Amino acid sequence: MNKSFFDPRYPDSNFLRKRASQRMPGFAFDYLEGGCIDEVGLRRNQNAIEQVQLRSELLKVFDKSDLTTELFGHKYDLPFGIAPVGLQGLMWPKAPEILAKAAADLNIPYILSTVSSSSLEKVSEVSEGRAWFQLYNPTVDHIREDLMKRIHAARVPVLVVTVDVPTFGYRIKDIRNGLSMPPKMNLRNIIQMIKRPAWLFATALAGEPQMQTLKPYMPKNMPVDQLAEFMNSTVMGRVDIEGLKPIRDQWQGPLVVKGLVSEADVQLAIELGADAVVLSNHGARQLDAGESPVQTIEQIAAKYGDKIKIFMDSGIRSGSHIACALAKGADFTFLGRSFVYGVGALGEKGGYHTINMLKKQLEQTMNQLRCASVKDLPDYLVR
Repeated sequence: MNKSFFDPRYPDSNFLRKRASQRMPGFAFDYLEGGCIDEVGLRRNQNAIEQVQLRSELLKVFDKSDLTTELFGHKYDLPFGIAPVGLQGLMWPKAPEILAKAAADLNIPYILSTVSSSSLEKVSEVSEGRAWFQLYNPTVDHIREDLMKRIHAARVPVLVVTVDVPTFGYRIKDIRNGLSMPPKMNLRNIIQMIKRPAWLFATALAGEPQMQTLKPYMPKNMPVDQLAEFMNSTVMGRVDIEGLKPIRDQWQGPLVVKGLVSEADVQLAIELGADAVVLSNHGARQLDAGESPVQTIEQIAAKYGDKIKIFMDSGIRSGSHIACALAKGADFTFLGRSFVYGVGALGEKGGYHTINMLKKQLEQTMNQLRCASVKDLPDYLVR
């Protein structure tokens, strides 16, 4: 695969989104797009980051911008990575493997979701042991212990624990679609699949999408209508500070706590011994009335930036948004939907295209600002 691949037909996430919607079944695209209840939070995330302004210094002596960022002893080529997205293989077959391979080739982090359609062992193989892993804390001790052993054996370099799913998000579109993994074979969903022959053919070749990492712990021949109950009773364990302590004790590598927006929670993560936090509202999929992380990151970075690495996701769709998040105080950023749009639009080339697209946008923004390094972006923030 050409690592510099870029398709000019899709110069931003909006074009990728439109093309992906034409190739994915409606129930899969709705799952990717959907927010909680009235989806006010989705609009808030977008509006909040669009309010951030940056100021150029046009007469400043300037050569070029350095986009590299060091995290946990590894220098990444770009200041953004691929956020965990559940059920990726439902949206496009083998999406986790496609994205993990592109991320490894272009030297950015990819985070595999616990509820992904590819196993952590497979993704570790295609990423040459460079993919991070996102953990939902299992309620059953022996499952957590076995999963942690597999994470160690797969050479996962960084563990990301998601804490912002104490309940299932109330997502109207998913409820109406009867979303499940594998998808329910009702007439409505069958018609949607038939209308998307490229997805149907790719899925036939790849095989029925299932939660491969969790498959060893799932009862055989479990009816699809029992999946939600299995997830709630077995996989989605307590992730308050007490629930995190056993994970911190078992995991000796870098630990990232994902899903915080408040100063109080960041302080607790520091006391736990976490190495980083992801300021995130889960892409506005869990709390419709929740704060956008871009609204809180500046004060959190000012207060805790010298004590812990601060990452951010939710609402980021472009290289300009990445620059704005970094200017507000993020050490690093993650995007989810944009990368799945890319794979939905372009299949195996989608990961490379989306990374290169965002890189071009970020380079243009930084060159226009005449900002020499991503760590200097806070100097260009209009306050």
